[in-house]
Amino acid sequence: MTAYPFSFLPQEFKGKRVLITGGTKGIGAATVQRFQMSGASVAATARTSPTKNDPSLLFVKADLGTTSGVAQVVERVVREWGGIDILVNNLGATDTKPGGFEALNDEDWQHVLNVNLLAAVRLDRAFLRGMIERKTGVIVHIASVAHRLPFSNSTLAYASAKGALSTYSKGLAKGVAAQGVRVVMISPGFIETSGAHGMIMDISRSAGVSEEAARQRILEMLGGIPVGRPGRAEEVAELIAFLSSDRAAFISGVDYVIDGGTIPTVG
Repeated sequence: MTAYPFSFLPQEFKGKRVLITGGTKGIGAATVQRFQMSGASVAATARTSPTKNDPSLLFVKADLGTTSGVAQVVERVVREWGGIDILVNNLGATDTKPGGFEALNDEDWQHVLNVNLLAAVRLDRAFLRGMIERKTGVIVHIASVAHRLPFSNSTLAYASAKGALSTYSKGLAKGVAAQGVRVVMISPGFIETSGAHGMIMDISRSAGVSEEAARQRILEMLGGIPVGRPGRAEEVAELIAFLSSDRAAFISGVDYVIDGGTIPTVG
């Protein structure tokens, strides 16, 4: 377990069962660590296994972009735990094809929707019944500022899927709040995960510029980040932990943007 940069309450989530999708890298891995340090029983799922063996982690290797992958995760978690108390739908991915949105065919769009929208819908549907029966539960959807600041290139399908996730999340929150279940969403900006760092290095190599110059190109493409740097995965994990905690018991149906000020504030 890597050093964690923030303080936390070691027993805050003791007795809670937490499932985190996309839980082996970036924001997902940081969120797994955050909940584990706070006493939760944590399950994670991804297409790739964790780099280190962690006997305390219930890991299910699966492709959530398929109905069978979702069913595999649900069956394992229910068999081991009977249900969950907190669901963090962190999974998000897109393949960046050269060219504009016209480079995407129907198969590309369907794949992006399966991964970035329907995986969350299917998991929510599977675990919500138990939460409603117990009259308690939290669902966190991780989106992206891309649904508010979409580009016209091949990431448009990803931005559109996250926009649909936003609409779905808001509607679901209204439907289950009175039954004791809170649904919230987080839209991160540019978070320098290992994947994002790989993109920086790709730009550096292809453009023949330094790593810092490549990073700056991404910041400029986003219109700048007023705080002057990309975010860290642990900063998003902290927001996830807060919204999942009893301290946020009066928060539901919101979309929290964590982007260093990238999206301009409209007065």
